[in-house]
Amino acid sequence: MKYKVAVVQSSPVVFDRERTLEKLADLTAEAARQDARLVVFPEAYVSAYPRGMDFGAAVGSRSDTGRDDFRRYWESSVDVPGPAVDRMAEIASANRVLLVVGVIERGGGTLYCTVLFFSPEGRLLGKHRKVMPTGSERLVWGFGDGSTLPVFDTELGRVGAVICWENYLPLLRAAMYAKGIELYCAPTADARDSWLATVRHIAVEGRCFVLACNQFNRRRDYPADYRVDLGSNPDAIICRGGSCIVDPFGNFLAGPNTEGEAILLAEIDRTQIVRGKFDLDVTGHYARPDIFQLVVDERPKQPVTHT
Repeated sequence: MKYKVAVVQSSPVVFDRERTLEKLADLTAEAARQDARLVVFPEAYVSAYPRGMDFGAAVGSRSDTGRDDFRRYWESSVDVPGPAVDRMAEIASANRVLLVVGVIERGGGTLYCTVLFFSPEGRLLGKHRKVMPTGSERLVWGFGDGSTLPVFDTELGRVGAVICWENYLPLLRAAMYAKGIELYCAPTADARDSWLATVRHIAVEGRCFVLACNQFNRRRDYPADYRVDLGSNPDAIICRGGSCIVDPFGNFLAGPNTEGEAILLAEIDRTQIVRGKFDLDVTGHYARPDIFQLVVDERPKQPVTHT
């Protein structure tokens, strides 16, 4: 089975959810016009990866301006379910694509870095919450639990997502491989060369297609009052992207692109997965369960339970 997939390397309109959704609609339509059947957007695309922000926090203290920054971030985030999710479902349906989008999810007073999955019929299939925010991300994002580690069986293959540096958790990768993931979506905020080595390794290790998707941001994509000194040049590059699509043998099918906003397309041939599993199936014939075993707890964890 062969078909086209796309990763969209783009910047949101930072802290502006509605304008970002408009941009998402336009870019999804453009990818669909190029025959993409699966379209992936970056980590925290709706509505911001708050690069460089400290939210006024130091050990033992928080500032009023930092609290206002968090309020602004919270107000531009997404309720699941909610109107923004309904809009993304409409976009998937209108373009008949399997749509994968990185969002900042609002859950009560906590924000989560989340990936949402939509069917071509416009149905929300489910979500994955990032289980391990990295570094200062932990200041503004909560932790997902094992209840949102889905791999969806779709007409294009088995689709799931692991976000940014979650991909450096070997046991999380193993859990996804055990679920038979074939289209491994890796939305990220990492533009380092080392990230490219990571996604190639994952493609080989999991014998899967990896769709790595990052934002490409310039200074003009951020509000004028963004509380980080990004300089005054509107064309200054803040994040260079590096999005790519990799096959199960570690070959680049598209990208990496560090030149600007772009839609990267590639043709997927799912027979490559089976060809690769011939000599490497890390949760099958290449495993040693007599020595190594992994137990995954997928029960939701609630701080308060009413009975």
